[in-house]
Amino acid sequence: MSSRSDGRLRGEARPIAIVYEKLDRADGSASFAFGSTKALASVSGPIEVRLAAEQPSKATFEVSVRPLSGVPGTESKALSASLRALLAPALLLSRNPRTLVQLVVQSLAPSRQTGTGTGLFGAPLMAAMVNAATLALLNAGSVPMAGVVCAVAVARVRPSAAGVSSPALVLDPTEDELAASDGGGCFAFIFAAHPTPEQSDAQFGSRLVWTDWRVTGGGTDVDELARAKLLARSGVEHVWQQVKESVGRAAVVPAPGLSQKPSKTAKTEDVEMKVDEEEEDDDAKMEI
Repeated sequence: MSSRSDGRLRGEARPIAIVYEKLDRADGSASFAFGSTKALASVSGPIEVRLAAEQPSKATFEVSVRPLSGVPGTESKALSASLRALLAPALLLSRNPRTLVQLVVQSLAPSRQTGTGTGLFGAPLMAAMVNAATLALLNAGSVPMAGVVCAVAVARVRPSAAGVSSPALVLDPTEDELAASDGGGCFAFIFAAHPTPEQSDAQFGSRLVWTDWRVTGGGTDVDELARAKLLARSGVEHVWQQVKESVGRAAVVPAPGLSQKPSKTAKTEDVEMKVDEEEEDDDAKMEI
């Protein structure tokens, strides 16, 4: 595969950065970045739900997307609906009926994509938002999950920009590659099954749950879409591995500056010791 302007291969993603942010007044929070394309997510819940939004058989799942600057508009609301739809299969909302789970996703990078993917936000930023949301849900640990959703972006770069005779598919495109593309989109996969030692997670336990793939100025080529899906699957497997490793590190390494709280058992023993001492003093007084 040919190299790109930044030295990457067509099937190679930018460096991934995962940080568990420990935001106040949130049950879980995390940021995810493909290079400079970064998103932050926070989760609260299950919490008390408004009576008008209460559902008797499952928790209400609310998603809010905020742009880097300005007030959320129509596109933010549409993106919120897409995030809610693609994350819902991974959540066991029926375990907590008549409650509310709130997910807030914040863009931390501007996007100047035009004409393809998710418009203002761009397919790479959409993928970063999906991954940040998943990490925040894992970090919270308060919402039962049936699987983990990970996402990557794929772009269809025009021949003149790619330096080839036919359009080229590239994984995790840069802003310059997006500007030179005439198609693309975000691909989200859910990892839900437990593979055998002989099978990788992508081979056995993942399936496509959402994509907004589109090509401008023409119809979608089924074969090209299949190739884009295959490229996205190989990239999302790497994201999944990074997510698993980050969760393992977060579980092993204690948060800096946090001291362990005394257990209830220790407090009970202290109380019992004080009571015993007081009884001994009373016995001594009675003997006198």
